[in-house]
Amino acid sequence: MTTADSFLAQGSDAFHATLAAQLEAAMDKPMPQVEVQFHNLSICAEMVVAAKDGPDLPTLVNELKKAVRGLFAAKRSIRKDVLHPMTGVFKPRTTTLVLGQPGSGKSSLMKLLSGQFLMAKNISVGGQITYNGMALEVLRSKVPQFASYVHQRDYHYATLTVKETLAFAHACSGGATVPPHVASALTKGSPNAVTAAQSMLASLYAVFPDVVTRQMGLKICQDTIVGNGMLRGVSGGERKRVTVGEMEFGMKQVSFMDEISTGLDAAATYDIVKAQKGMAASLKKTIVIALLQPSPEVYNLFDDVLLLNEGYVMYHGPRATCLAYFESLGFKCPAHRDVADFLLDLGTPQQDQYRVAAADLSVPRTPSEYAAVFEASAIYASMLQYVNSTATERRSR
Repeated sequence: MTTADSFLAQGSDAFHATLAAQLEAAMDKPMPQVEVQFHNLSICAEMVVAAKDGPDLPTLVNELKKAVRGLFAAKRSIRKDVLHPMTGVFKPRTTTLVLGQPGSGKSSLMKLLSGQFLMAKNISVGGQITYNGMALEVLRSKVPQFASYVHQRDYHYATLTVKETLAFAHACSGGATVPPHVASALTKGSPNAVTAAQSMLASLYAVFPDVVTRQMGLKICQDTIVGNGMLRGVSGGERKRVTVGEMEFGMKQVSFMDEISTGLDAAATYDIVKAQKGMAASLKKTIVIALLQPSPEVYNLFDDVLLLNEGYVMYHGPRATCLAYFESLGFKCPAHRDVADFLLDLGTPQQDQYRVAAADLSVPRTPSEYAAVFEASAIYASMLQYVNSTATERRSR
C-alpha cells in the first residue's frame, strides 16, 4: 500500500504535478477549471440607529436615564455600503491576494463569492456572480462541491485530536471511496493511463488525511487535541493549519481563504501559500487568499492583487504591475517599506509620506477617488474587456 511519505517523497509540488499528469492522461483532457467572475457586485445594509445622548458623565443615575430615554428616542434608518459596485475576475491557475484593512469588505466579498454569505432582511445584494458563465443562483446547491471557504475563525470539535479532525473532514467528503463522478471521468484515456490513474487515486484517498497532515506540518502534533479557548490543545498556529487542512478534502477547484495567517508566523504562512500556488499551477485551481499584512516573500508569491478599502476596489490586476500603477498616480513605495504595508496606507492620511515630489496636486486621497481613477485605467479596461468577451463567447455557444 502506498503511504503518505511515498506520495510526498519528492515534495508537494512534484506530488501535485504527478497527480495532475496521471488524471489528465486518464481523462484524455486537461483538468477541469473554474473561472469566477463578478459583475457590478455590491452589498448594502439598512441599519436603525437612535439619536445620540449628550456627553453625560457615566454615573449610575445617568446610565439609567440613558436607558429609559433609549426606549422612547427617535430612531432613523441609515444606509451602509459594505461593498460598492465592483467588477472583476479570478482565473484558474492563478493565486490572488485580497488585501485590505479590517472593515474593508474582504470577508463579505469572499463569503459572497463562495456562496457562504448569510442574507438578512436588512441586507441587499446587487450584481451577478458567475462560475464558468453560470449564475451563482443556479448553482448555489452545487457550489460546495467545487468551491471551499476557509473561515478566518477556527471552528473545531475541541476534544478531537488533529488526526481525528482531519479524518472526520475526509469522511465527510466521501472518505476513502473515490466519488463516482470522478471515477467515471477517468475512463477516456488509454487502458494503461486509466489503470494507473485509478490505482493512484484509490491509494491517495486511502491515506489522504496523512498526506494533508504532512503537507500542513502537523505530524508532530497529530495526536494532540485541537482544543479551544477553554481547553488546552495545539497552538494557535497549529489550529489554523488544521483549519486550512480540512478544506483540502473533496478535490475542490476553487478555494477562498480568509485571513489564514492569523496565529501563523511568516515562515508557516509562506509554506501554506507556496503550496497553494503549486496546486493552482498543477491542478488548475483558482486560489483566492485574503491577508492583512503579508511579508514581502509571501506577497511575491501571488499572481494578482485585489486592493480593497472601505468597500471600494482601488486596484485589481497583476501583482507585477501594481507598484508601477500607483507610482503613476504619484505614490512610490520606499525601499525600506513592505509593499503590502504601503498599499494598505493608500487612501488614508498616512499616504502623504509616499508622495513623489513632482507629483500632481490632484492625486486621489479617498478610497472612492482611487476607485474612480482605477476604473478609468488601462488595467481596468483590459480586465473589463476580458470579462465582457468571455461572457459573450459563452452566450454564443
